[in-house]
Amino acid sequence: MASSKLLRQLDMNAERWFMLIAYAFCCFAIIQEVFRRFVLNYSSGWAEETARYAFIYLGWVGAAYAVKARAHIRFDILLQFLPKKLQGYFYLFGELATLIFACIALYFCTHTMQQLIHFEAATPVLRINKAWFEAAVFIGFSLIVVRSIQAMIGDIADLRAGRPANSGKALFDY
Repeated sequence: MASSKLLRQLDMNAERWFMLIAYAFCCFAIIQEVFRRFVLNYSSGWAEETARYAFIYLGWVGAAYAVKARAHIRFDILLQFLPKKLQGYFYLFGELATLIFACIALYFCTHTMQQLIHFEAATPVLRINKAWFEAAVFIGFSLIVVRSIQAMIGDIADLRAGRPANSGKALFDY
């Protein structure tokens, strides 16, 4: 019972919490680096590099969240002219296209990660294998696959029940 509640909370908020932590880390790293550089007259390389990689993770996890919330870029104006039932089919088609694209991207980013691991490519300052940071792409597209499948299941259920399609939220509806 408690584990299902935890899974439900993770399903609803995992990306949001991760994005908050990654964004806060980016801000902290950059602010402390500015302070060190201009007040203490000393800078470090790790802050810029870790902030950059945290921002990359933020972007890819954010892309998955946008798929989940149906907040990604799309042509809503065209859908407004269609009957409500037909809109559901277009959302389903869009999710299917997203799923196919994400699976293709997963294939290619897996190949890139294998190459980075094989050749032991390291970051310039941290000297950590770049595969750890390339994993952001893999994680992002994996989450996009999961969120697209969830959206497709919801779209199919809405179509079968005769409900209007879940169109997500508009840009400033939060």
